[in-house]
Amino acid sequence: MTFNAHAGRRIGLLGGSFNPAHNGHLHISQLALDTLALDEVWWLVSPQNPLKSEDGMAPLDERLAQARDMASGTAILVTDIEREMGTRYSALTVQALKLKFPAVRFVWLMGADNMLQVHRWRVWTQLFNTVPVAVFARPTYSLRVANAKAARRFARHQMKSRRAAELADQNPPAWVYIRDRLDPTSATEIRNQRMKGA
Repeated sequence: MTFNAHAGRRIGLLGGSFNPAHNGHLHISQLALDTLALDEVWWLVSPQNPLKSEDGMAPLDERLAQARDMASGTAILVTDIEREMGTRYSALTVQALKLKFPAVRFVWLMGADNMLQVHRWRVWTQLFNTVPVAVFARPTYSLRVANAKAARRFARHQMKSRRAAELADQNPPAWVYIRDRLDPTSATEIRNQRMKGA
């Protein structure tokens, strides 16, 4: 896989199982491209999320193919770089990416649902201390973001949303909360609907 990662590129990283990829992923990615002034978004399709059961998890190659179909024609690169690098945890993946592409300005992207439970991730504070983070509103989760453990821990490093386009240029820790039209799509609901239709 060819990575367009020359010096100064501004690249958003959206990690997840993508089981399956859906319009919510596209919405967050497009919003990130626009509001954060990014050149590209990389979808980091996880071989296996350590916090999720393997039950109902489609094979990695199937999830990659479906995600690539969905992202076709956009500024989104779908990758299995975690499998290539042998990393399992987001913080370690980001650390490895920064070593591999030291001149790229990476930004970690996550939904409000993940912000509420990121403190359960392995070495989660390292993630915030390695790259800037953009958090995007999600239905039913957004009102609780301010009280999230991570939001409280890094409260003094939160940027105003009107400065979101500057996030990629900041030295971490730095994060911003982006409010926009909320896309209610969820991978769980899609899987449930598929099972009902089977």
